Amino acid sequence: MLSASQLADRLARDAEAVCRHYLSAGRRAGNYWIVGDVANSKGKSLYVHLSGPRAGRWTDAATSQYGDLLDLVRETCGLVDFRDVADEVRRFLSLPRQASSRRGDAHTDPPVDRPAGERARRLFRMTQPLGRSLADSYLRQRGILRAAQHQALRYHPSCFYRDLVTGRTLSYPALIAGVTDSSGVITGVHRTYLERSGLDPDGVGKAQVDTPRRALGGLLGNAVRFLFPVHGSVPVMAAGEGLESILSLAHVMPGMPMAAALTANHLAAFRLPDGCQRIYIAADADAAGRHGIEGLSRRAQALGIVPLVLSPELGDFNEDLRRLGPDRLTVHLRAQLAPEDIQALLPT
Repeated sequence: MLSASQLADRLARDAEAVCRHYLSAGRRAGNYWIVGDVANSKGKSLYVHLSGPRAGRWTDAATSQYGDLLDLVRETCGLVDFRDVADEVRRFLSLPRQASSRRGDAHTDPPVDRPAGERARRLFRMTQPLGRSLADSYLRQRGILRAAQHQALRYHPSCFYRDLVTGRTLSYPALIAGVTDSSGVITGVHRTYLERSGLDPDGVGKAQVDTPRRALGGLLGNAVRFLFPVHGSVPVMAAGEGLESILSLAHVMPGMPMAAALTANHLAAFRLPDGCQRIYIAADADAAGRHGIEGLSRRAQALGIVPLVLSPELGDFNEDLRRLGPDRLTVHLRAQLAPEDIQALLPT
């Protein structure tokens, strides 16, 4: 039986045929296959190397997703388990095909039509409640004590992880966060891979892998949402990049709806909810963070929404919560809120 890296190598030998089958809405442009995204949409955001030492490697410039052709098959087909991915790849490799067939040719394989969020929704359905889990312990060590009350957060005891360099397949416990659109439909998930410390039986940290945080599915315009009402408008809210940073704000401002967009680019593109009058944007100190703040601020102002920036004392709000404590963080935030929001949203 071929390993994951061997399957990826087999696919890379015929990268164009793989792209024509799974990304039929795209086209070849020089040494690249260009398409909109892993959902096989029209566009130019995702590009796949077709030859050379990087054959089969792909990147989506809009979502920052990347990987090899094994990951591409997994994404386009909405698969979760590696066994299912491997079965699909073996099926594809056994098909008679002509690598030079053009779009519209009678020998071209039919396109794969899968909903963009199918795989994310399936993974979320496979999770467990957060309470008393390893993921809950991970967040508690970071000062976030009431995470289990948030329906967007779940736990997976053995979540699939594949090393993009070696192709080795592993599994780790993971904190799973559901990414939703404005109507509450899951469009993606964010995974934080975890492992228990060998030195402290109660110690929990991120898994020792190259990318312990990974997102998949439809992220653009959407976010991990906390304290959002099921129905109705959201006149005042907060938004930011990092999951733990936003959870830290939610810890000391339990009455305010919040959204974690996961990256600066996605923060800039976050779709503001109906009825929003004022949005607090949680600042990150780096250049990418400033880009996200500026982008969302411009869009808010264009919609007549007042953007206000919340700045941490240290690197981010989770560092403030852990090192300075919730009381000092509360005082620091109180000075940055509009007067009409202080009494309603901060604990007394």
